[in-house]
Amino acid sequence: MATNTSKAYSKNEMPLLAHLIELRTRMIKAVLAVLLLFAALIAFANDIYLILVKPLMEQLPENSEMVATGLIDPFFTPFKLVLILSFFLAIPVILHQLWAFIAPGLYKREQKTGRAILLSSILLFYSGMVFCYYVVFPLMFQFFPSVVPEGIRYIPDMTNSLNIMIKLFFAFGLAFEVPIFTVVAVLSGATTIEKLQQSRAYIIVAAFAIGMLLTPPDMISQTLLAVPMWLLFEIGLIFARWFKIEQQATKASHKAPSSTMAE
Repeated sequence: MATNTSKAYSKNEMPLLAHLIELRTRMIKAVLAVLLLFAALIAFANDIYLILVKPLMEQLPENSEMVATGLIDPFFTPFKLVLILSFFLAIPVILHQLWAFIAPGLYKREQKTGRAILLSSILLFYSGMVFCYYVVFPLMFQFFPSVVPEGIRYIPDMTNSLNIMIKLFFAFGLAFEVPIFTVVAVLSGATTIEKLQQSRAYIIVAAFAIGMLLTPPDMISQTLLAVPMWLLFEIGLIFARWFKIEQQATKASHKAPSSTMAE
């Protein structure tokens, strides 16, 4: 129904009800994508959990192991992991549905820029998660056992460990979106490249503050989050400058026909 409606009207002429119907359809498709992934992965919940905690288990002291302290933790924790993983894996579908809803109302050059930003945001988010798993987790889980006070037995809890790891996945995924935030802020007119360059020192301090808030209280994970954020900010400035030139070219191309008609 939403497809026929979008064909019957141009995006600018669609009535409010048609917009709402199409938005509902897009949201249903996004939710279905998450549910289908969940249904496909739930049978492998325990195996997926063991893969996730492998960097932690490899760093456990000899003859040590993880424990489940809650009555339903052995069932609920892998279940929770698969649900969250399904959402992460469905992000391309979710963003595609959002893009399909707003794209018809944009100019062709804006659609080109939007597609580039959308694809880049997906790749950067997953890159942040991969960086977290293969770089941050091994270093962080090697550090924690080394600082355990004498006489204290180090036995990580499976649910607590999952919560920390999911939080870090999300934190590094968002941190790697810094170039996207930078480009969007410049293109929207919220700030300028010159102002961002002048505020570089404050941004570096803010990156370390965010690293302190989003990661466990150790310098390794905080630094490994803050430094990539700063470097990605610098990359964002480069792309913002390029997209700004594209945006100015778009405005100029739309002004040219009107000025020709006036003559």
